Amino acid sequence: MMLKRIIFLLAISTAAQSNEHDNLLNSSGDIVGQIDRAIQLVGAATEYASHGTGWSDGTLSSTAHISTDQLEAYNAALTAYADNYQPYGSMQTTLQDKAQEHLNTMNASIETFTEVLVEMSSAIQINEKLSEASTPDDRAEVQTFVQDNQEMLVITQEHTEEFNQATDDIESNANAAAVYLAVAESSAAEYLQETIESSSTHADDVTLFYDANAQWVQMGYSTTRNLTIVALTGDNDYGLDLYVSEADVLAVGVETEFYASSPVSLGYDCFFDLECE
Repeated sequence: MMLKRIIFLLAISTAAQSNEHDNLLNSSGDIVGQIDRAIQLVGAATEYASHGTGWSDGTLSSTAHISTDQLEAYNAALTAYADNYQPYGSMQTTLQDKAQEHLNTMNASIETFTEVLVEMSSAIQINEKLSEASTPDDRAEVQTFVQDNQEMLVITQEHTEEFNQATDDIESNANAAAVYLAVAESSAAEYLQETIESSSTHADDVTLFYDANAQWVQMGYSTTRNLTIVALTGDNDYGLDLYVSEADVLAVGVETEFYASSPVSLGYDCFFDLECE
């Protein structure tokens, strides 16, 4: 929930950055339009008044007036631009946006994973029945169940391929999202910000790439071949040491709501609302 809130607030910040530029551009344009019209009217007045060659109906000057709404909009936009606008953009926001992209992809993969898991849950059902079958009669009963439902219980190659691919996609996108978020919340974001400013580059014009093998985040520029690297492990200047052991990953996973609500944790019958102890 906190992560979603952070991403949401940063999305608002990104929109505000764009609006600050556009608001001042548009509100100043409105003022300029009125000034331009007034200058034209004054020029015409000097011409007509000096030569007596024409006249207006006496109402044109009001069409060049600057309204209170236009004045307030311009001054408010001017203040917002002066106080808040970031001409180089925000690398923290760019990193957060990158994390959000991977979170969206991860969530889509989790939906696929969940769907195929339900299709493959027959293996859980059979495993439970066999584990509970302690006598020959019990095992004969399980065999009869398998014989009667074999077509339904079969797991297809397509299911396993979807399962495997979704698992890979979830891990790779979860890692990328976690990395970009961690970098965004560390002093490395300030370093990247200083780098784009010294290169006169906007944050929207850089390319970010997470290399899981090299264990770094790489930032490239559209105007140069130079690369900036942020290391994610070991002795670095940003306190980033993100990699954990397989045991740590699985220990966290088993404590999650996702695992607790799964057919493995609840049991087949309980998961499908057949019977819960």
